[in-house]
Amino acid sequence: MEPPSDPRPTGARPMGLELPIGSDHVSVRRRIEAMEQLLENSFVLPGTSRRVGLDAIVGLVPVIGDFVSAAMGMYIVWEARNLGMPKWKLWRMTGNVAFDTAVGAVPVVGDAFDFLFRSNTRNLKIVKRHLDKHHPATRTIDG
Repeated sequence: MEPPSDPRPTGARPMGLELPIGSDHVSVRRRIEAMEQLLENSFVLPGTSRRVGLDAIVGLVPVIGDFVSAAMGMYIVWEARNLGMPKWKLWRMTGNVAFDTAVGAVPVVGDAFDFLFRSNTRNLKIVKRHLDKHHPATRTIDG
């Protein structure tokens, strides 16, 4: 008797997000979108409608949290590199993560800054513009 096949051949679905495992442009785009969602918009602050993600929450832990947050942000840059994006765009994305990390490392002020400056959202926009221009088949309707 054969074991049942996995109804989700494209990848795992943590927190309701589909994570495809392919190296094609559509799969990479979905992984980057999922990481941005996790880092910037995964939770709602109680009593408000303000959404925050792991970037701001992990950044509350002194020193270590900022480096963990930077490493997670650099994953998006790494995926963008795998797409073959130009170096100047990769440097811009790296600058967004570095700026977020540097200012976020400042006690108290940096924690407030992490709730306002969303480097991963900025980097996602850079990737989306690149893919929409060079690989229009990967376009998705934002809604």
